[in-house]
Amino acid sequence: MSKLQLSVAMGDYDRTRALLDGRVLIDGVDPVYMTLNPEEMFFRAMRSQDFDISELSFSSYAVKTAKGDCPYVAVPVFLSRAFRHTSIYVRKDRIKKPEDLKGKRIGLPEYQLSANVWARAILQDDYGVAPEDVTWVRGGIETPGRPEKIALQLPPGVKLESAPEGVTISDLLDRGDIDGFMAPRPPSTHVLTNPNVGWLFDDPTAVAKDYYRRTSVFPIMHVLGVRKTLAERHPWLPGAVFKAFSQSKAAALEALSDTSATKVTLPFVEEQLKAARETMGHDYWSYGVEKNRATLEAFLHHHHAQGLSSRRLSVDEIFHPATYETYAI
Repeated sequence: MSKLQLSVAMGDYDRTRALLDGRVLIDGVDPVYMTLNPEEMFFRAMRSQDFDISELSFSSYAVKTAKGDCPYVAVPVFLSRAFRHTSIYVRKDRIKKPEDLKGKRIGLPEYQLSANVWARAILQDDYGVAPEDVTWVRGGIETPGRPEKIALQLPPGVKLESAPEGVTISDLLDRGDIDGFMAPRPPSTHVLTNPNVGWLFDDPTAVAKDYYRRTSVFPIMHVLGVRKTLAERHPWLPGAVFKAFSQSKAAALEALSDTSATKVTLPFVEEQLKAARETMGHDYWSYGVEKNRATLEAFLHHHHAQGLSSRRLSVDEIFHPATYETYAI
């Protein structure tokens, strides 16, 4: 039997490297890999369904799944995770603490981005700043006029406006026309030299560690999607994809632990790995549903509460059933 030739879109990460170089194979699949940045990958996946298997924005996937028109079914492979305390920049000359953002203007590239769902959840749960307390200004980070990938119907109390034509949210932050900036990427490089612009949290790592200790939540940004028609035709495929991506991540962690000659162009890797495991456990970047149920529940709660998913999704309806259990020897 010939293998399925499938297109696979994903980021170029250490945790996908063993797939890209052929050390790990997807059973029954002859993959055509494309390493793309998230903006291109998510736009093409949601607008024209260009890929058979694709890394997906968790938020976009939830929006479409709640509506019942998502072309993909998710596999619990979480290629991107991040504590989003570093995704909020402010004018330090006027914002001294999170509560100061009430009544202010915050720029963002798209309202529904997963990073922004998590950042708004942090502001609301820990500091009492609700989405309705802020005026949101949508625009591109580097290029003016960025649209939402998916049409949204936000709650009536949410104030969302577009940046002026020809202007980015980086420009608005630099000149003080907005008070804050929320995005998965930082503002443009020239803005970061402005002495009045900086992270909302002076020590975001310390704040994030405290957040994890209190909640046990390690935020998930991206899931992996398999085209639904393929999963229906080949019910073994989602499980094979989960197995291969898990093996690739295991290979990355093994390499990270080999410090005879560090594989990462960054000092203090041993210390950072030790600290991460002391805080979050040995399998700190886990795949699978059950190990991540608390994080998944938190995201789906806030996604619906922020008016992005039309109904409250349950964890058990968003992943293919073949990915819940694996064999043991």
